[in-house]
Amino acid sequence: MKSKKKIFLISLGCAKNLVDSENVLGLLKTNGYPLVSRMQEAEVAIVNTCGFIQSAVEESIDTILEVAKKKSKGELEALFVMGCFVQRYGYKLLKEIPEVDGWLGTGEIHKIVDILEAGPKGPPSFSISKPVYLADHNVPRVQTTPFYSAYLKIAEGCSHRCSYCTIPRLRGRFRSRTIKSLMIEAEDMVGRGVKEINLIAQDTTMYGRDLERDIAIEDLLERLIQVQGVCWIRMLYGHPQGISDHLLELMDGEEMICPYLDIPFQHVNEKILRAMGRHCNGETPWQLIERVRSKTRQISLRTTVMVGFPGETDKMFDELYNFIKKAEFDHLGAFIFSPEQGTPAARLEPVAEKRVAKERLEAIMHLQAEISRKKNQGMVGHRVSVLVEGVSPETDLLLKGRTATMAPEVDGQVLINKGEGVIGEMAPVHITESHTYDLVGEIA
Repeated sequence: MKSKKKIFLISLGCAKNLVDSENVLGLLKTNGYPLVSRMQEAEVAIVNTCGFIQSAVEESIDTILEVAKKKSKGELEALFVMGCFVQRYGYKLLKEIPEVDGWLGTGEIHKIVDILEAGPKGPPSFSISKPVYLADHNVPRVQTTPFYSAYLKIAEGCSHRCSYCTIPRLRGRFRSRTIKSLMIEAEDMVGRGVKEINLIAQDTTMYGRDLERDIAIEDLLERLIQVQGVCWIRMLYGHPQGISDHLLELMDGEEMICPYLDIPFQHVNEKILRAMGRHCNGETPWQLIERVRSKTRQISLRTTVMVGFPGETDKMFDELYNFIKKAEFDHLGAFIFSPEQGTPAARLEPVAEKRVAKERLEAIMHLQAEISRKKNQGMVGHRVSVLVEGVSPETDLLLKGRTATMAPEVDGQVLINKGEGVIGEMAPVHITESHTYDLVGEIA
């Protein structure tokens, strides 16, 4: 029997893309392909790309070309590329990057074994279609995150029509997995030692609306909290319109559900929000924040905002700045508007000067640093439950971990300078110091 080629996979972009990569690895492993953790050991490389905004496109191109160099030197036998970048640019890639042996769009990633079996013979293969594929619990998966924490993709695609966003075109309409499928996968995760399940989708609060029965994210949460062995269930990426009173009541009353909401407001000025295609449904961003904070349990809030959107005046930016100052978000990400070809917003005017947009971004990040520093100072003296994640990459003298109000990868961390902790287990930590984004403490 002919031996299978050793595979190395590079995953770019968001956590949702990472789950796709884990499914691809699962398919490869199930079909007998050896997976390696270093490119030097590989015979075939696969790049799972992002194509959301221009900076992500540039990263994808740079990565592909870097791997292609290794192929041209004879260090790799073949290179395959998949994901959003492929879906976005289509057949023109065949001419632009001829070094690639095969291309797969977002709706074709389950065909990875077929494309590998065909091999890099003759002209490059290309498979792209309207994205309708939805991986479920039957698709094998190799978890690449730490053993104690995993992402559970509850839906694929997006049916919102934000004027600046390419996701509906890249990922297709919103389509939810069934509760039964998600429960099976969640129970399998816990059986492998997962303590933290992070729910992801383009909009987690839209979950179930496309299913035949009247199902919502609250129904899924009520089922997931019954899974024995899971410690934290965290929701990520929730649209402001989807934060119901029922959801907040669940979060307020169920310890297993992390007191954490990731709500990308993007902006607060009504005119800008209308131009973005993000309507408020009668509730302003501030009213939503007040509703969240009216609950007994202190819910940590993360948001994402955009500066430099076409038509954003100094006065509109000041409105956003003052809102952030007043809201005091626990975590915040900000970025400059990117005019993506094919989106309605790319045709809007006037566009903010790059210098002005950069100054606005810097102003918001400086403000958020002050807010974060102040909030972290307020944590000194408190005892919190921390999921121990292992030795800090900065020094072997410190352990690192996260609280229930810190999502993996995107938020701060707790550095532990005293006491012994077990990786993947919860530990009570007494906070003794604070920094701008991180906390320092000792195991109590």
